[in-house]
Amino acid sequence: MRMNQKQQRAIISLFTARSWAARLSAILILALAAFTWWNQNQVSPGQLTKGSSISGRVVGVADGDTITVLDADKKQYKLRLAYIDAPEKAMPFGQAAKSNLSDLVFEQQVTAQIDDVDRYGRGVARINKAEQDINLAQVNAGYAWHYTTYAKRTQSSSDFSRYADAQQRAQAQRNGLWQDTNPTPPWDWRKANR
Repeated sequence: MRMNQKQQRAIISLFTARSWAARLSAILILALAAFTWWNQNQVSPGQLTKGSSISGRVVGVADGDTITVLDADKKQYKLRLAYIDAPEKAMPFGQAAKSNLSDLVFEQQVTAQIDDVDRYGRGVARINKAEQDINLAQVNAGYAWHYTTYAKRTQSSSDFSRYADAQQRAQAQRNGLWQDTNPTPPWDWRKANR
């Protein structure tokens, strides 16, 4: 954040002013500057559009299907991985799903193809790292379900088949959450815990 002369004077006044009124004025100027800077570096939901693409470094992994990407302009985008649903953090294998996704992408450069914007303003995206389909990798590892309810609406038939096959292989090999004999899908868990 670059400071203008008014903000520089406000910092000096904050530490040198004899009156509380002058100090309070300096605090208000600095708070306004900080708020403006923060607001400029946030991405409003309207800026994410279906069909757009984002490239950047993954700076956060919230859970097994949600990441934050920082682009070259220092703007952050919260993205939900499309076509999959990972266990919630409080569910069995939730922390393992988050850890697996972190191992795949944290502090790595990725490209995100936005397929939709959800009701929370997150981009619903296909994430690729060096041409690896990260969404599919979560299913392959057994840390996410192929979310067929949504996938059948927009996922290409060839990708739909690849994801369905990956889930069947993960189940057969008892990878990740499939170690559990009857894992609860996250959409059922969320309904039960509302």
